[in-house]
Order: sequence, then structure tokens, then C-alpha cells
Amino acid sequence: MKLKSLLLRYYPPGIMLEYEKGGELKTKCIDLLELSPSTDVNTLVGEIQQAEPLITASRTKQVRLLVQRLQEKLRQHCDHNFYLFKVLRAHILPLTNVALNKAGSCFITGSYDRTCKVWDTASGEELHTLEGHRNVVYAIAFNNPYGKVHTLIGHCAEISSALFNWDCSLILTGSMDKTCMLWDATSGKYVATLTGHDDEILDSCFDYTGKLIATASADGTARVYNATTRKCITKLEGHEGEISKISFNPQGNRLLTGSSDKTARIWDVQTGQCLQVLEGHTDEIFSCAFNYKGNIVITVRTTPAGYGVDPRALLWSRAVGNSDQELEPPENK
Repeated sequence: MKLKSLLLRYYPPGIMLEYEKGGELKTKCIDLLELSPSTDVNTLVGEIQQAEPLITASRTKQVRLLVQRLQEKLRQHCDHNFYLFKVLRAHILPLTNVALNKAGSCFITGSYDRTCKVWDTASGEELHTLEGHRNVVYAIAFNNPYGKVHTLIGHCAEISSALFNWDCSLILTGSMDKTCMLWDATSGKYVATLTGHDDEILDSCFDYTGKLIATASADGTARVYNATTRKCITKLEGHEGEISKISFNPQGNRLLTGSSDKTARIWDVQTGQCLQVLEGHTDEIFSCAFNYKGNIVITVRTTPAGYGVDPRALLWSRAVGNSDQELEPPENK
């Protein structure tokens, strides 16, 4: 085997190795999930070299620089506010979902009009319209090259969300039976049940390391669970209506929620404190998401059937400092 190149993966922290074996180019990943700003770099690099034969002495300096870059990213502060900078008139009927690609350069929306649309994040311009569905598009996502498919039987009511953790070893499902369930992705076998909510689970998600699980419920609260112990560590309270969507930022220290109370909120994961309320929608928020860097938020509203149609998507950008370029005012699209 011959090492060809080393690549950096910011979230979750890790180093990707491209190597040649038998004339074929392959990849493997060194996960650095325990990395922190206080980690001793030299000690960590020594442990990496001891565990990975492809990392020879000639690569020591390069690996050290990569680890230091990861530490710099972890030191970046996330205590910033978001400002509305784009409003998109996305579909002719209400939206059902929204998702950003990994780079945050574009996003996709699904709608009751049976189409999906792909948008440029910076300009707000429509790039593509995806047609062919014969009914409402309820779920959308950009491709993930990992994971397997199983039939998971265990919930006693309909399932509202289903997703893999970052390495596709676990599957998390949320249900109208007020619980979430964890499943082994390889075998499809049941692992554990997360309880605590007083009403239906409307959404759930892992953080980027797979250590934390967040759930959103029709009871108006969200909860954060330890993925290993399955115990609730934080309860998020403050919304005045059901919470339809929840997501972690890439760093895993903030949560974004969207609610029927017409607001989205930014939360501190560890304390459960609400850090910011994002207002601007005139109806319930159906979906919301961070971009890959965590400095842009997108929120999507929908109007219930029979009350007219005003589907909108709002983009919120991180507040900038005095040395940065000022944001342009909100623009209707």
C-alpha cells in the first residue's frame, strides 16, 4: 500500500487517507471525535502513527498541521446572531421540507405542488425543478453514499423521521407514539427507546459526531439525549406551539428549532438556554436547517390548506463584525 494524499474532514473531526493498493485508489478515515482545543498535538500524532502504518515519519509534520487546523476550527466561536437576508417565493403551493448540501452552496425544497426545486444559496436563484412525483413531496435530502436499508418494526404509530448517524452504524426513528427508537444499521435490530415527551415526535436528529440525539415534539418542547446512555441531558422549553423541525449546527453546540408559533430559535445544547428568537414568518415554520459552516440558517413556512398560499423561505446570515463586509438588507424574491 502507498499513501497518496491526506485530506481534512472538519465535521466530525477526522483525517481522510487516500492510498493505492493493487493499482486501485482507496480511502480510509482516521476519526478524531475526542479532539479538543486542549488536546496535546504531538501526543495525538504519535498515537495516530502507532495505529496507522500508512502514516510514516515523513508524514509527521503534515499530520501535525492537519490536527492543528482542526483545533483552530474547534476554537472558533459560535456566539453570533442571525439576520434575514433573503426571502424566496419558492413554490406555487406550500413547502414541506428544505435541505442544504454539504458545502451550503445550494439547497433543495419540496412542496405540495409535487415538485422539488434546487436553489443557489448566495443569489437565491432557482437552478433546477425536479418533476415526476404524482403526489406531495414530503421528504428530501442530498445524497449520502453510506448506509443500508432495513424494515424496522417496533413503533405503534406512524414514523415521522428516520435517519442514520454520521458513520451509518445506527438508525434513529421518531414516531407519533411519542418515542424515538435506535436501531442497529447493520442488522436492523432494535437497540433502545428514548422516552420523555408528552406528545407526538415530529422530528429527530443526531449531532455530527453521533454522541447526541435531539428530538422535537408536538408538546412544544425539544430534548437532547446522550446517544450512549440514552438519558435526557437537556430539555428545551420556550416555544408556544409544537416544534416541527430540529437540527444541530456542525460544531454540535447549538440547536435550531422551528415551530408552529411562527418563530425559529437558537439554543445552547448543554444548558438548554434559548440564545436567539428568529422572527419574520407570518405562519408556522415547517422546516429549518444550518449550512455546513453553521453561519447561515434557512427557515421555511407553510400555510394550512384552506387558508390561502404564501410559501416562503427565509435565509438568515451570521452577524458580521466591524472588520467584515456589511450585509445587504433583506430582499424579496
